[in-house]
Amino acid sequence: MTQKTDLPADRPKRPRNAAATREAILRSALTAFSRYGYDGVGVREIAKMAGVTGVLVNRYFGSKEELFAATVEVICADHSVFEGDSTTLATRLAAKIMSKTEPTDALLLILRSAPNPRAAEILRESIARHFERQMKASLSGPDAGERATMILALVVGFKLFHKVIGSKGLVHASRASLSRRLTMTIQGLIDSSSSGAVRTRRIRSS
Repeated sequence: MTQKTDLPADRPKRPRNAAATREAILRSALTAFSRYGYDGVGVREIAKMAGVTGVLVNRYFGSKEELFAATVEVICADHSVFEGDSTTLATRLAAKIMSKTEPTDALLLILRSAPNPRAAEILRESIARHFERQMKASLSGPDAGERATMILALVVGFKLFHKVIGSKGLVHASRASLSRRLTMTIQGLIDSSSSGAVRTRRIRSS
């Protein structure tokens, strides 16, 4: 494996503390996978960043694949956006997307790891379990699963263009304006009704 010269410097061996060691490994894995993707970094490099050995990483997580899965679970652990009245879900989502402190590590991990089929499968299963199903449960009316996935795609796509690519149309726009438009767009997907679906079909058939 090619050495990653811009990874954080090797840390001194840490004292034995199972919880702290596991946490350090997961933090290092998140940094490494977000920078290089699943295929671009190995267990030994992640272990060095955490101040442990590769053998210890495998003892805690079993394999690189299981370490990746555990890291994905960490980035999917925040369900706070679903806490509260469903009528304000769009507002909460827009606020989270526009938060200045919202980290990009999770998004970069997804983008750089998804080309690997097994990593993509792990991501797909975790996102479905943590977000798609909860989003679907928050929606009423037809095609709730489809609309839930569209909302998540909107969230990820906006963050990609705004915080990673830095598209000028978004970067230079008013935060208030962006937040308002995001809220309206998400709310439109939340509010989809059976009558709206009927109207759409009639338009297409005319």
